[in-house]
Amino acid sequence: MNAAELQSSAFSGDVLALSGGVGGAKLARGLARVLPAGTLTVICNSGDDFRHLGLQICPDLDSVTYGIAGLADAARGWGRAGETWQFMESLKAIGGPDWFNLGDRDLALHVWRTEQLQHGRALSEVTADMCRQFGVSQCILPMSDAPVRTLLETDQGTLEFQDYFVRRRAAPRVSALRYVGAPDAPLPAGIATRIARGWVPGCVVVCPSNPYLSIDPILAMPAWRDWLSGLSCPIVAVSPIVGGQALKGCAGKMLQEFGHEVSALSVARHYATLIDGLVIDEQDRTLLSAIEAISPAAICAPTVMHDDPTRDALARQVLQFAANLRA
Repeated sequence: MNAAELQSSAFSGDVLALSGGVGGAKLARGLARVLPAGTLTVICNSGDDFRHLGLQICPDLDSVTYGIAGLADAARGWGRAGETWQFMESLKAIGGPDWFNLGDRDLALHVWRTEQLQHGRALSEVTADMCRQFGVSQCILPMSDAPVRTLLETDQGTLEFQDYFVRRRAAPRVSALRYVGAPDAPLPAGIATRIARGWVPGCVVVCPSNPYLSIDPILAMPAWRDWLSGLSCPIVAVSPIVGGQALKGCAGKMLQEFGHEVSALSVARHYATLIDGLVIDEQDRTLLSAIEAISPAAICAPTVMHDDPTRDALARQVLQFAANLRA
């Protein structure tokens, strides 16, 4: 199937998206812009959340929230637009740890969130308040209110995610991954209640995020994996690999280290037991037939998102693809 074969009917129903940080946040913003208010729920990876300077940092959750709210820094690809860095400059001047950048505006959020959590509130509750303050009408949730930690077994020992990705710039060679806490982590209370009352999305979208570091922590939770596996609605993924390389992050490097080719075909194999369809970039059209032998359906579309028009266009094509699969 190709994009030209898509029917013209609009998608209807609720949408559940699974997302990591930068790449996932771009598509999440597109989905939020083209869908009616209140019909999108984004489940964010929290395996890379960590405690730093006494503060609870939630990078992927914040990237998605900033992205949908229109507050993200497009040039850097992370953090808030219009950021200042006086805190980091002062911290560095007194010899404090400056390997993880915290902008002044971003820092305010971390301080407030940490204070709220210390008062016994759940992360999903605090996130809902944050969304209201930022004018976000769609639902953004962590994958669980319970802590889950992504640990990487590397040639430099066992590393926590931020140590590996930020402090060491993803240089260590990775041999295995562990998602500590995932087997027992429950769904966030809000969505667990919705599911218990019979809520079913019209489709699930797996955003173009690192499969190992952003999506697998969510799927490592039986609470999510078992429920997703039992859905009758289409599950559609967008490949984060374009033209033989990852546009952001270390997905390509990790595919190589795990013995796989860096291509959309490897993404199709990785998600083979989960998804009903895969969206790949037009640059990878020659892989379409091989992917269709693995995935029930696949289409080519422009998946590189530079701005809101390209984000919106991809979101519409993903939703139309899901509508066709559902039909």
